[in-house]
Amino acid sequence: MYDCRNSNTAKTNSNKYRGDAALSNRNFHFISGLPRSGSTLLAALLLQNPRFHTGMTSPVGALFSSMLAQFSAGSEFGPVISQEQRRRLLRGLFENYYADQLDKDLILDTNRMWCAKLPAVLDLFPNAKIIACVRNVAWIMDSIERLYRANPYENTKLFVDDIERNTVYSRVDTLAQRNRLVGFPWAALKEAYYGEHAKSLLVVDYDLLTQAPEKVLRLIYEFMGEPWFAHDFEHVEYDAPAFDEALGLSGLHRVRPRVALEPRRTILPPDLFEQYSKLSFWLDSAGSAAQVIRAKQG
Repeated sequence: MYDCRNSNTAKTNSNKYRGDAALSNRNFHFISGLPRSGSTLLAALLLQNPRFHTGMTSPVGALFSSMLAQFSAGSEFGPVISQEQRRRLLRGLFENYYADQLDKDLILDTNRMWCAKLPAVLDLFPNAKIIACVRNVAWIMDSIERLYRANPYENTKLFVDDIERNTVYSRVDTLAQRNRLVGFPWAALKEAYYGEHAKSLLVVDYDLLTQAPEKVLRLIYEFMGEPWFAHDFEHVEYDAPAFDEALGLSGLHRVRPRVALEPRRTILPPDLFEQYSKLSFWLDSAGSAAQVIRAKQG
């Protein structure tokens, strides 16, 4: 049995921004959290619902940051763009990027940065929910290291030079830096988890998603306030080979067809695994209003 701590059903209210009804009446939610923690698997499952549109990391987050930089102090355009114009422009970014998904009632945009942008996200979309996928950080590092070793004739773009990619120790420590693949989303999630907008956050553990996918998805649907859709957990499809090959890390977004947890022995040295296995702050609910899908105790 699994439950969702502090879970409540979201009620969809009318959008405060006017515009084309087909666009402004749609709901926007967000998938964020840690890499190698099931966000692509979750997106692949939710894509089975014909009312939803989602996928791997979209360019909307990067475009959002670029536009925000043009509005901000130091930009020549900042003084002539009002707060309301900024809202409209950023809201329009989402609506126009997803304008070809008019047949979808719900858009879930995926990006690791959304946990660090909750004040803006929830001002633009007051009813938005953020689903943050998590996993023991040691197993995240193990998963990335396996992909690195599976591509021995490629210098992946995850590392900028030989100093960073020299050994498993330098690789893992590089990824853990606060501006890198694992360190940034970990810090962003921690900010969101303990922040004032945490009630809009649902933390989903990878192990529970793979062990009991239907139970976990039912809780996600409840959190979003959406009617249940029967998913097929035996035939899941998702892959992005062109994107992964450009990064130099083949298989990064490939999802296995059957949802299941596959136990394995770590390839990390014991001291490294122990060091990074202690970073699961979401296991402590004290001081956070976030919802966490966790196994029932007792």
